[in-house]
Amino acid sequence: VRDAANHMLGMQLVTHQTGPAGKEVKRVYVEEGCAIARELYFGMLIDRATSRIVMMASTEGGMDIEEVAAKTPEKILKVFIDPAVGMMPFHARQLAFGLGLEGKQVGNAVKLMMGVYKAFGALDASLVEINPLVVTGDGDVLALDAKMNFDDNALYRQKKVSELRDEDEEDPAELEAAKHDLNYIKLDGNIGCMVNGAGLAMATMDIIKLYGGDPANFLDVGGGATKERVTEAFKIILSDANVEGILVNIFGGIMRCDVIAEGVVAAAREVSLNVPLVVRLEGTNVELGKKILADSGLPIVTAEDLGDAADKIVQAVKEAA
Repeated sequence: VRDAANHMLGMQLVTHQTGPAGKEVKRVYVEEGCAIARELYFGMLIDRATSRIVMMASTEGGMDIEEVAAKTPEKILKVFIDPAVGMMPFHARQLAFGLGLEGKQVGNAVKLMMGVYKAFGALDASLVEINPLVVTGDGDVLALDAKMNFDDNALYRQKKVSELRDEDEEDPAELEAAKHDLNYIKLDGNIGCMVNGAGLAMATMDIIKLYGGDPANFLDVGGGATKERVTEAFKIILSDANVEGILVNIFGGIMRCDVIAEGVVAAAREVSLNVPLVVRLEGTNVELGKKILADSGLPIVTAEDLGDAADKIVQAVKEAA
């Protein structure tokens, strides 16, 4: 066991969940051996299309369920649960029979599935995945492996779940962004984005793609951004070595455009900005904001609308390449 664990520690684990880069193995969980007769899959998640919790099961356990879904979707069983009614034993029996379980296996599976449903709600989970769910030679039904995702917005009331957080498994830039109340997600492109509002941020990424560019990130500075927060946003964007240009797209409602402009100028000076920067401002104090940018003496390009901004940053990045 020790030799096997030493071999696994430090290796790069590549799965559908990790992506091609993989993740370094830092811990090994050692479990008691089990006499497996069958390997199954069981999962529970929120289906946004139907506003229901959906239970999924498959006889193809012990392998990547994403591959099963892509190649043989008919092998995945689904049962939808109305949240107004909740999960009933017949929901679990429906899946158990669909998996070909018999005798006491059915009762054991129903008990396990009902327990998963209870934990799903009590822990504010968004996903529970058991792969493999196994049937032993004695007819027991056991969860040999489990993965759970939790609703970040509910962590304030899930203290025990929060204590399990392992920051080593998270992106350092995303962790740094969270410290400054910035919502940041790294992508694979080369045009950094700084926007206020999640909807506007997604629209900005879409229009960058439309004009032939690739967004490097999703970054929402929120409705109450300060000069300091804008500066931190620039630092986080530029921590990505792939960034070759930055588009700032701000609609000043709660947030004033002059404050954003001051933050952009201060940030550009502090980080010694050396990539093209295009800024599009609209809303409260927009003219004052544009004047601050124009008087800064920095090579900041302003845009009149979102299409103009996307076109200018895409062209600027191409010319600088």
